[in-house]
Amino acid sequence: MSTVLQKVYASAPINDLPIHTLELQANSLWKLRICEGFDDVTVGIEGGEMVTFLASGMGVSLPARGVKGRQDLQFQIDNVTGEALTKVKQAIDAGIPIKVIYRVYTASNLTEPAEPAVEMKAVDVQATALSLNVVASFNDLVNKAWPKNRYTPSIAPGLKYFS
Repeated sequence: MSTVLQKVYASAPINDLPIHTLELQANSLWKLRICEGFDDVTVGIEGGEMVTFLASGMGVSLPARGVKGRQDLQFQIDNVTGEALTKVKQAIDAGIPIKVIYRVYTASNLTEPAEPAVEMKAVDVQATALSLNVVASFNDLVNKAWPKNRYTPSIAPGLKYFS
């Protein structure tokens, strides 16, 4: 079953382009919503709420689909006003993790994302006066220890008798 976004990519209609959006959140401290392009866009997010994403010069490098352990989303925001830089530095200084939500819409349907939203955590942030570069990553499920709880002599004292 093909999605609307797959049809747009395959047929490349002139009047129906994908609109890439990013939402950066630092708990309840702040939210920054930006979209690729020259015009602000009001779209629907999960739960039916309509929100506005501010237009920005933005480049997104999506992670490859595969079974690799760590999947990274890289993006750069041209920091013309300095707002993104100020907010990200504020979160880093406070030690608050930055959550990144990537959504893609089609110009013909702005009421909901064309694909499910992708939530990641910012793992590397590099800021200059001109731009903000962020690398966000999924949880690395492939390289996680299983079972999660490790049985050590401090938890299970009888283990110290086994060698």
